[in-house]
Amino acid sequence: MSKFHIEHHKVDAISWLRAAVLGANDGIVSTASLLVGVVAAHASHDNILLTGIAGLVAGAMSMATGEYVSVHSQADSEHAALSQEKYELANDPVGEHRELMGIYMRRGLNQETAHLVATQLMAHDALDAHARDELGISETTAARPVQAALVSALSFAIGAALPLAVVLLAPAGVLLEAIVMVALASLAVLGAVAARTGGANVWKGAMRVSLWSSIAMASTAAIGSIFGAVV
Repeated sequence: MSKFHIEHHKVDAISWLRAAVLGANDGIVSTASLLVGVVAAHASHDNILLTGIAGLVAGAMSMATGEYVSVHSQADSEHAALSQEKYELANDPVGEHRELMGIYMRRGLNQETAHLVATQLMAHDALDAHARDELGISETTAARPVQAALVSALSFAIGAALPLAVVLLAPAGVLLEAIVMVALASLAVLGAVAARTGGANVWKGAMRVSLWSSIAMASTAAIGSIFGAVV
């Protein structure tokens, strides 16, 4: 029998799930909306395809850059907090021990047990104990800028490829309708999968992303129809 009982919870997937879902969702919505706009403007097939490819590349790079900067800022804040905690542990270990005791007592432990737990955890790894219980930083929640950037860029490109594939395969006469239908179906599946992975309601996840995506595509279609020119 194993000495320790280890459980895996769905919250463990949040670190990568957020970036992947956000990237794929944006890839489908932004590229499909862009394509719907130029189709409604009666652009040529080559221009529609070129617009979609440009949107895919620009969007993937934008997602990667934005996610990297955002998550790197979080990582910098975490490193600064850990550096401060190292300094405090080195210069005031007794005060840090009392601080950790107070945290455990507020969670429901009595003073004797809180003292024992704080003593043992600080003897094992004082910085890790304070990082987890005082600062809320753990292996699961720690910021990973490069991972977040790569996941966002790749997932955006995969999402954007779906409406682009419609441009290549669908007849010109039903291109607009085909883009909208494929985009909404893909987004509904994505929302449902994300909700299921995170343990949330599947139908609500699918409906939420589909509703707002429909508004986005309807808006660009209206703009394309108003300002487009027949060629």
